[in-house]
Amino acid sequence: MPFQPTAADLPSKKERHQQGACPERTFSSTNRLCVALIASSLLAGCAVGPDYMGPPHLTLPTQWTNAPPRTKTTGDLGRWWLRLRDSLLTRLIDEAVEANPSVAKAKATVREARATVAQAAAGLFPSVTGSGSMTDNKSSSAGSTGVDIGTSPYTLYQAGFDASWELDLFGGTQRNIEAAIRSEQSAEDELRYSLVTLLGDVAAYYVDARGYQARIALARRTAASQRDTERLTRTKYEAGSATAVDLAKASAQAASTEANIPTYEAALAADTHRLGILLGRAPTAVSGLFAKSAPVPAPRMPLPTGVPADLLTNRSDVASAERKLAQATAKIGAAEADRYPSISLTGSVGTSAIRAGDLAKYSSVSWSVGPSITVPVFDAGKRYATVRIAEAQRDQAFATFHSTLLSALEDVENALVALSREKARAGKLAEAAKNYREAARLSRSLFETGSSNFLDVLDAERSLYSAEDSLIQSQVAIAKYYVTLAKALGGGWVDPVDAATPLIVDANTGPHAREALR
Repeated sequence: MPFQPTAADLPSKKERHQQGACPERTFSSTNRLCVALIASSLLAGCAVGPDYMGPPHLTLPTQWTNAPPRTKTTGDLGRWWLRLRDSLLTRLIDEAVEANPSVAKAKATVREARATVAQAAAGLFPSVTGSGSMTDNKSSSAGSTGVDIGTSPYTLYQAGFDASWELDLFGGTQRNIEAAIRSEQSAEDELRYSLVTLLGDVAAYYVDARGYQARIALARRTAASQRDTERLTRTKYEAGSATAVDLAKASAQAASTEANIPTYEAALAADTHRLGILLGRAPTAVSGLFAKSAPVPAPRMPLPTGVPADLLTNRSDVASAERKLAQATAKIGAAEADRYPSISLTGSVGTSAIRAGDLAKYSSVSWSVGPSITVPVFDAGKRYATVRIAEAQRDQAFATFHSTLLSALEDVENALVALSREKARAGKLAEAAKNYREAARLSRSLFETGSSNFLDVLDAERSLYSAEDSLIQSQVAIAKYYVTLAKALGGGWVDPVDAATPLIVDANTGPHAREALR
């Protein structure tokens, strides 16, 4: 049988005191503290409120309706702009990622979210504060004769520590930490989305700028050709084989074509100015890079479209909305935990003496320790309403997630059909431009020999210019739809992004003389 001590085996109260044991009242306080700690340990895994079980199940299509036949469904969407094979575009994108203000703001938001996680996690640990004071004191009292009897002035030194620890019995603090972590993940997804948006914007404005350069060059070539026609018509007019009407029309058509050039130049300047801003620089900072014309970037390889379900992970705005749904779910548990009792452990140690050297003496030390419990009794339904608010906000987050996912599906389908149809249109425009080019050559040749009237030349040149200009616009549209499809599929920056380094590094933040307000 196990040993069972009797009263005779136990030390007496005097013996316990001589052995350094705690007095009876101290043992009782320690016992209560141990009971509270044990209870806290037993309930450490307790939580209230719903547990988030992952992205909600939504019915999604199994394939893209408007994807062209034989489209690749697997592949890497990272650094998709390299498929446009334009070194200057790649350079501009690299610079934009480093210095764009919107990306910098998203990085700061990530840092804020990470600090919020640390702030929430601090609730799991005790808080300790220290205090100290030194006061000069003097007191007096009235004796039997009614005369004040004063005491000598003295200095009182005091020091102490206070500690408190709220036990997370029902998981309220853990829920707050969970919500903060979900918010951090959402902020990181928002950073990815800002990068995806930035990459698409830089590529789109770059393509637009190259398109206006091509249209300017076309207008100048066409105007030069039309001026040649005007000179030919003038010669024939002076020879009596052409009318003044023909000469006026030839001059008007050339001037009309030349009038397009300033409009295109203004649009080109606006595009380059916007690129400068996207790179975090002055509007005219990149204008010099476009002094020399270059072709409109043409995609050489199709993008792997994947399947619709891939958007849950590839589209950072969808992922961010899903993380916000998880955050809203955790906040329900935090609100629910506030309806349950809370237990805190508090303790304090203080010492006082009239000499600083005596502060550490046991005779001047006092201390206290013990648990406290707070039980919600009546709040007119305030805490219950807070839970209902959190549940409604969770439903709003789900609706936002659902809407974001549906919009993502729409973006991809729209981009697929637009890209496919624009490619078909470009083929017809190329055929039309080729035929109009031949018609213009023949009509001019016939006009020079007098076998055709001037109206045929005028109409052929006008039609050729319109067809070639439309072809350039179609080439620009193809490249921009390609960029739009890459964004819609969630392709973007895959390299690590440093979000830990702050934009502004403060100096001289310790105690220092205050400067005048500015």
